[in-house]
Amino acid sequence: MKKNTISDIRPADRLNLGFLSFLALVTAVFYRQVASPLLLITFYSGLILLQALLIRNRKRNGFIKLTYDLLFPIVCILMVFDSLERLVHYINPRDIDPLLIRLDYLLFGGYPTVMLEAIMTPLLTDVLQTAYSSYYFLPVTLGVVLKLKGDDLAFDRSLFLIMLCFYLSYMGYMLMPAIGPRFTLNHLQSRELEGLLITEPLQQLLNRLEGVKRDAFPSGHTAITLTVVYLAWRFEKKLFAVMLPVALALIFSTVYCRYHYVVDVIGGAALTLITIAAGETYYGYRTKNTHR
Repeated sequence: MKKNTISDIRPADRLNLGFLSFLALVTAVFYRQVASPLLLITFYSGLILLQALLIRNRKRNGFIKLTYDLLFPIVCILMVFDSLERLVHYINPRDIDPLLIRLDYLLFGGYPTVMLEAIMTPLLTDVLQTAYSSYYFLPVTLGVVLKLKGDDLAFDRSLFLIMLCFYLSYMGYMLMPAIGPRFTLNHLQSRELEGLLITEPLQQLLNRLEGVKRDAFPSGHTAITLTVVYLAWRFEKKLFAVMLPVALALIFSTVYCRYHYVVDVIGGAALTLITIAAGETYYGYRTKNTHR
């Protein structure tokens, strides 16, 4: 039986190990500025070690294989996102919200989150807040469907592209931190977002889970959603047909629910194009060299 080695790993593993190492390095460089730097370096190093162990033992039993394929990538992406609260504002304390607000105003002659009050209803707010929250389930759903289908090649490719999109968006937050219109433009809103039943509990849950990360630009919700839709279109057409209307509602909800400026959404769409171009180019190069 061929022994699992660290060098014998899928592209998503290389990407994850590389990004965790990058974050540990950034923390070390900004050691005097970052909140709890030793904790962060230990955290990133622990994830690297855990991934190395999973890679070496991934074929030992079904549970380890499941953890390696699905559970660890999900948990790692979420935990790394959570760690940004201790990192982003400390290495780059100047938010770019004023620039994003000006750009939105130039595009629309007003503030989109305020302008959308004209169509706001409790039912619509419930629907769109639910759509916004579905962001966490779309990538997982695609991964589970591809795994159940037994299409490991499509799964590995999808995992790499989705992880690449996540980590590029995280780099965007570090380079261009923004807190979003629900904080900066709240004083201009004449009405609160009110739903029938679902909106308030979902908002409270997301506020507890996400905190304040300065993660408005580019819109990760837009970028990840469009990347998942692209992958569903490529590999699972029936799932694409189901996801597409949810995705469109989700993208609209980012502005309606006051999480993002429209410019964030445009930035998120651009990030999707960058992700697909870079990811597919890498896979084409890798396939070409693999078959030499």
